[in-house]
Amino acid sequence: ISHTPLLICFLRFLTHLSPSFLSLPFSPSDSGMSCDPGEATKLLYDLLYTEPIKIVLMPGCSGVSTLVAEAARMWNLIVLSYGSSSPALSNRQRFPTFFRTHPSATLHNPTRVQLFQKWKWTRIATIQQTTEVFTSTLDDLEQRVKEAGIEISVRQSFLTDPAVAVKNLKRQDARIIVGLFYETEARKVFCEVFKEKLYGKKYVWFLIGWYADNWFKIKDPAINCTVENMTEAVEGHVTTEIVMLNPETVRGVSNMTSQEFIAALMSRLGGKNPEETGGFQEAPLAYDAVWALALALNKTVAPLKAKGRRLEDFNYNNHDITSEIYRALNTSSFEGVSGQVVFDAQGSRMAMTLIEQLQGGSYKKIGYYDSSQKNLSWFGNDVWIGKMDYIQNSQPYLNNMTAVGCMMALAAVFPLGIDGHHVHRSQFPVVCQFRLWLLGLGFSLAYGSMFTKIWWVHTLFTKKDEKKEKKKQHLEPWKLYATVGVLLAIDFLSLMIWQIVDPLHITVEKFTKEAPKEDLDVLIQPLLEHCSSEKMNTWLGVVYGYKGLLLLLGIFLAYETKSVSTEKINDHRAVGMAIYNVAVLCLITAPVTMILSSQQDASFAFASLAIVFSAYITLVVLFVPKSRCL
Repeated sequence: ISHTPLLICFLRFLTHLSPSFLSLPFSPSDSGMSCDPGEATKLLYDLLYTEPIKIVLMPGCSGVSTLVAEAARMWNLIVLSYGSSSPALSNRQRFPTFFRTHPSATLHNPTRVQLFQKWKWTRIATIQQTTEVFTSTLDDLEQRVKEAGIEISVRQSFLTDPAVAVKNLKRQDARIIVGLFYETEARKVFCEVFKEKLYGKKYVWFLIGWYADNWFKIKDPAINCTVENMTEAVEGHVTTEIVMLNPETVRGVSNMTSQEFIAALMSRLGGKNPEETGGFQEAPLAYDAVWALALALNKTVAPLKAKGRRLEDFNYNNHDITSEIYRALNTSSFEGVSGQVVFDAQGSRMAMTLIEQLQGGSYKKIGYYDSSQKNLSWFGNDVWIGKMDYIQNSQPYLNNMTAVGCMMALAAVFPLGIDGHHVHRSQFPVVCQFRLWLLGLGFSLAYGSMFTKIWWVHTLFTKKDEKKEKKKQHLEPWKLYATVGVLLAIDFLSLMIWQIVDPLHITVEKFTKEAPKEDLDVLIQPLLEHCSSEKMNTWLGVVYGYKGLLLLLGIFLAYETKSVSTEKINDHRAVGMAIYNVAVLCLITAPVTMILSSQQDASFAFASLAIVFSAYITLVVLFVPKSRCL
C-alpha cells in the first residue's frame, strides 16, 4: 500500500487477511486535498513496469480515477476507488473495470428532488464551480427535476471568483439555491452571499455535506469576510451527504462496529484533529474497499481452480482472471463499517443519504433518504427550514391581522348584550359606539386581510401567460399591507363621519301596555332600548351595501383562484374556505337581525352566534394547519 495520489495495492495472499493488513493511510479524495493527475500518470507507469505484477489499482479522487480507470483496460486491471464521486465514472463503456465504495455524486440528487417535492417548491436555482464532477452532477439534477415538474430558473457557474455569479442570483430573485463547489470555493461563495444579503428566511441553500463541520470558520486569506459574517450567512443551509459510517451498532464482516472502527482509527491518528486530517471521512469507505477486494479475491479461488488456474498466474494479458475478479466484485454484498456494501450495474456503491441543517452554528441531523426504497425518514424534530418557509410563505403578518380582527369581533359580543340594566342611561351611547367600532374595524382587519390575499393571488396568477412570469417576481409585502390599510382606512373614515355627523344615541321602542294577571289596577309598559341615529337606515344601507359587495367579490375571487398553485401565498385555498364561511354567515345574519330587531333575545342570540361561529371557523381553518406544522 503506497501513500501517494494513486493508491496501488498488490494483494498476493488470498486468505487469512487480518484487520491490521487493512489499515490504510489515506490519499486525497474528492472531499479532501486536491489531486494531481500528472503525478498519478507517472506513478502508474512506474508501478506497472516494475516488479511485482500488480493485480488491482486503488486510486483516491475522481481526477486520478478517471485517468487510471480509462487506462486500466489496456492491462486487464481492476480499479477499485474509495474516494471518487464523479458521475462520469458511472460509464461502463469508458470504464469497464471500475468499482467504487464511494457513491456517485448524483446520489445526492434524488434526495434533493424529494425535498423539493416535500416542500412544494417548483422553481430552483443553481450555482456551480466549473469542474467535471459538478457539471455532471448538475446535468443529472436538471434531468431529474424536469421529470418531477420542477424548473431550474437560474443556472450560474464560475471558475475561481463567484462574485458575478452570486450577483446574478440576487438580480434574478433566486430563492431555492443548490450550490455545487469545493470547500475552499464555498467560503468565497458565502462571503459574496453575505455582501449581497442573499441569506435569511427568504432563501434556502443546499450544499454538499462532506465539508468539515467548521469549514465556514476557517481563516482564509482568499476572502475578506469575518468569521461572524460567514456564520451569519451560512445559518440555516441544508446539506445532503452520503452515509459513510454505519449508523447502526452491528458487527459486520470485520467483526467491528462502526464505533469501534472510529475508536481504532483515532488511536492510529495519535491525537491528530480529525477535521485537519485529509480523507478522515472516507476512512470507512477505504476500509470497506479493501474488505470488498479481499472477499472478492477469495471468491475467485474456486472458479479459477476449476479451470486449473490461480491468482498467482495473473499477467497483464490474462483476461480470464480479470473477468473472475470482476464477477466476484460485481456480486459483492456484505456489512461493512460504512454500511451495506453493494455495487450497482455501473460499479458504484449504493448507499443512504443523510440530510443535515446548520442550526445555531452546528449541524443537526434531520433525516435520511434511501433512494433504492424511495423512503424519506425524518427525525423527531422535523426540519426547521420547512416549517419556517411554510409559515413565511403564508404571509404571517396578514395572519396576525386576521387573528386580531377575529378577537375584536368576538369582543363585540359583550357590548351587544349590554342594556340599561347594566350601565347608566347616560353611558349607553358609549356602549353603542363601542359596538359599532369593534364590529367595523374587526371585520376590516379579519376579512380585509383574507380578501387581500385572494385579491393578489387573483391579480398575479390569473393573468395572461406573457405577463404571469413578470408579475410573479414582484409580489412585495408592502403591497399586501397597503391593501389592508386602504380597506381599514375606508371603514375608519366612514365610521368617523357617521359618529361626527349623526352619532348613535339611545332610542326607546314602546310596545303595547300589558295588564298582569295578578293585579288588574296595574299596567306594564314594555320598553326596548336601541342604539340608533337620525338616519340610521341610510347609514346601514351604505355600510351593508359596501360590505356586501366586498363579500360577493371575495366569493368570486376565491372561486377563481381555487385551482391556482403558488408559493407566494401558500394558504390561499384555506383563505377561500374562510371567506365562503364569513360571507354566507354575514349575508344571512344582517337581514335576519334587522327583521328580529324588536325581539331582543332572538336578535342577540342570532348575531352573537354568527360572530362566534364565523370567527372561530376562520381561526381553525387558517391556523390549525400551521399549528400542526409547528
